[in-house]
Amino acid sequence: MLKLRIITALVLLPIVLGALFLLERQAFALAAGAFFLAAGWEWSAMAGRPSMPLRVLWLLVLAALMAAAEWFRPVWLLTWVPLLWVGALALVLGYPGSARFWRRPWQLMLLGFVLLVPSWAALVQVQSQGALGLDGAWALLFILLWVWAADTGAYFAGRAFGKHKLAARVSPGKTIEGLLGGIALALAVVALVAWQAPVRGDRTLLMLVALLTVLASALGDLFESMVKREAGVKDSGTMLPGHGGMLDRIDSVTAAVPVALMALSHTGLPGGL
Repeated sequence: MLKLRIITALVLLPIVLGALFLLERQAFALAAGAFFLAAGWEWSAMAGRPSMPLRVLWLLVLAALMAAAEWFRPVWLLTWVPLLWVGALALVLGYPGSARFWRRPWQLMLLGFVLLVPSWAALVQVQSQGALGLDGAWALLFILLWVWAADTGAYFAGRAFGKHKLAARVSPGKTIEGLLGGIALALAVVALVAWQAPVRGDRTLLMLVALLTVLASALGDLFESMVKREAGVKDSGTMLPGHGGMLDRIDSVTAAVPVALMALSHTGLPGGL
């Protein structure tokens, strides 16, 4: 499984980097939108297993909402995102009892919109405007590195040292030791890049933003795990060998990037809204 994960990651990496560095805002929005629409298609399947026409209609509405978000670029679309993830944390901590608040198909359909559209908009915003004194592509890659490092650190630390369950009723395989390992590796990456690259802003605040971002990424992963468990599926799909579905690959990013963007805004670091 690990070998398959690595192979898939090596195939995806040049695609992602090419989109980051070679595309202007509109083209990048379309490329990133394709990934998010693929994830949305998988999400729609977990919303009570609706009929094919209903899934297609929902996906068209998702695409329309993303287009509207790019056309109007409302700041409010991103400013309330942290509140969304505070609510998501409460649902994860309260599972399975909390499922009664969101398990209905129409509720999951709406929830898919409010999860995917702001996250996609935040990606496009950072790639376009930059942050922390870095140009757009480098700024977004820097933030994505926090998430990837956290995922990698959590995977290996969890396998080597994991004993205490992080959220046993939601995802029995995730451990507190894995979370701490992911945080440690992510913060080490932040410190190393900030030391070597022309990153602007107070380093203490930067580490705080990175910590909040990594915690949000872990919550995004747990939230999707909760939805999959309620739907009775192990993976959101089979699109990416070794990784499951597209939603399995971007679940951490859906929470991390908008939270990072808002944290930059509230700490006064360059690159906020």
